[in-house]
Amino acid sequence: MIMIEHVQTAAGLILQPYVLLIISMSAIYGLFIGAIPGLTATMATALLVPVTFFMDPVPALAAIVTMEAMAIFAGDIPGALVRIPGTPSSAAYVEESYALTQKGQAGYVLGVDVTVAAIGGMIGSIILILLAPRLAEVAMQFTCFEYFWLACIGLSCAVLVSKKSLTKGLLSLLIGLMMTTVGVDITLGFPRFTFGITDFLNGFNFIPAMIGMFGVSEVMRNVSSEDIHLRFQVARAERLFSGIGRTLRKYKLNIVRSGVVGTLVGVLPGAGADIAAWICYALSKKFSKDADKFGTGHIEGIVDAGTANNAGLGGAWVPALVFGIPGDSITAIVIGVLFMKGLRPGPMIFTQTPHILYAVYMTFILANLVLIPFGIMAIKAGSQMLRVPRNILMPAILMFCIVGSFAINNTTFDVGIMLVTGVMAYFMEANDIPVAPAILGLVLGRLLEDNFMVSMIKSEWDLTYFFHRPVSAILGVITITLWLSPLFNMLWKRYHKSKPSDIQNEHKSTLFDKKTL
Repeated sequence: MIMIEHVQTAAGLILQPYVLLIISMSAIYGLFIGAIPGLTATMATALLVPVTFFMDPVPALAAIVTMEAMAIFAGDIPGALVRIPGTPSSAAYVEESYALTQKGQAGYVLGVDVTVAAIGGMIGSIILILLAPRLAEVAMQFTCFEYFWLACIGLSCAVLVSKKSLTKGLLSLLIGLMMTTVGVDITLGFPRFTFGITDFLNGFNFIPAMIGMFGVSEVMRNVSSEDIHLRFQVARAERLFSGIGRTLRKYKLNIVRSGVVGTLVGVLPGAGADIAAWICYALSKKFSKDADKFGTGHIEGIVDAGTANNAGLGGAWVPALVFGIPGDSITAIVIGVLFMKGLRPGPMIFTQTPHILYAVYMTFILANLVLIPFGIMAIKAGSQMLRVPRNILMPAILMFCIVGSFAINNTTFDVGIMLVTGVMAYFMEANDIPVAPAILGLVLGRLLEDNFMVSMIKSEWDLTYFFHRPVSAILGVITITLWLSPLFNMLWKRYHKSKPSDIQNEHKSTLFDKKTL
């Protein structure tokens, strides 16, 4: 009965003309930002924060929820048309999308993208509604030990699902973690690696770094290619939904699996939609009957990763609301907005302001319902915009990256960070070193260090305390298992390679004995 009252109150807050107008404008804004290569949903959220200063909590959160759902999908548009992921989470399946576009199936690809994005987002919303209250009860027992292991799991997933080698994924992660050591040590208050530069006292801002690593590096890669004057292929809007029903029926189990897995991965602090897309793409390839078709333009990988993309958004809000720690870079900004509005994320939000919570739930559902009609408009508009030759579009993308980085703190220092990290990411990719683990290391590094140091101080430098509590011990075992899994796989493969040779040697020995006799 109490829940029904909260739902009615939330519905009254959401279904106001002013809030619906905010949702519509945020949808258009998110689609515009996501469809422009080099601009990310994180940057769009950061630019939206100053506007939320003048809003009440419900329209402010509704604007962010709607914007991120639209932006994450919209990143698929330039990925399919020009082979540049509009957002980092679209990078997992950009090769598949572009390969199908080259086969003349751009409309089919984008139709599948918008459909599975809406379905995945709805699955994530439902799991968020069902899972968040139960996690609130567990969250009351979480301490710095559990937070440390959660951060470790998030970092481990980034390395283990890297599309490059495990060693290069680990190297990329270490680069991101090293960047987080710049600034003031929170436990000692001592500046580290600042080189006397005042701006370094606050460390690296991960948003300009993310813009640089994904936006500037893509611009440099495309400018250095030989087909710089090539015009992009344009999707025919009237063929968007041709053959989609057959595809959804064929891969219905994939959609359910990726929706659930994507949401659960999104729950991991720091993982978010980016890692969810990579994990589900890897699972799709592993369990597919047509694994050899992946990389050549196979729709199955797009269905799985595209579903997980938007499903991970709902999961990322679970640790943000329940634990008060970011599920991804967007919810890291959301936590700041909650505090700005006088709302403290954590278990008490379920009892103190439940109407706000249910308003967020309803916004998730509403945003995914309107995703398809707004997405169709974005595909039509984006297709026309991307008729621009690449030698004109690339400087425009770079301009957007510079403006976005400067607008975060209104400092040229962030622009410098963006440019430096962009150049660094370009050389990383040139040497087949993935960028995503570095970004995740940059986001989670400070959380990992702070909780480790606090845990060490509380336990008086006794490492066994990380396994004293039941939940902490379970998370610790899961983390260590993830760390040792590559070693187990290597030993297992070596065992199976050596086994046939042993049988062959035994067979040769038997033949030799017979000849001797």
